[in-house]
Amino acid sequence: MTLTFVENLLDVVEIEAGTRTSKLALSGDAARVLVFAFDAGAELTEHSAPGPILVQGLTGHLEFSTDEDTVELRPGGMLHLDARVPHAVRALEPSKMLLTMLPKG
Repeated sequence: MTLTFVENLLDVVEIEAGTRTSKLALSGDAARVLVFAFDAGAELTEHSAPGPILVQGLTGHLEFSTDEDTVELRPGGMLHLDARVPHAVRALEPSKMLLTMLPKG
């Protein structure tokens, strides 16, 4: 067994003016965890993930949308999305979010 430790997820990636950035925080057998940083107005255009995902708001205010629903994600908020569901993310203010990619099937 290997232990991977991230002391502070907020320090994994910095918000950069006018854009969206991300960095892998950790990866293991059961999940991959990325931290995204968005400047206000930055987007992650519509796409889908091969497996289910968990998304948690860390800072700021994000809009997360699918064809059927739109939610506002703020610090402490979390959502689950099934595999292959098209979705998009837009920052309403400078923001960070945690993405956990779970195994397929």
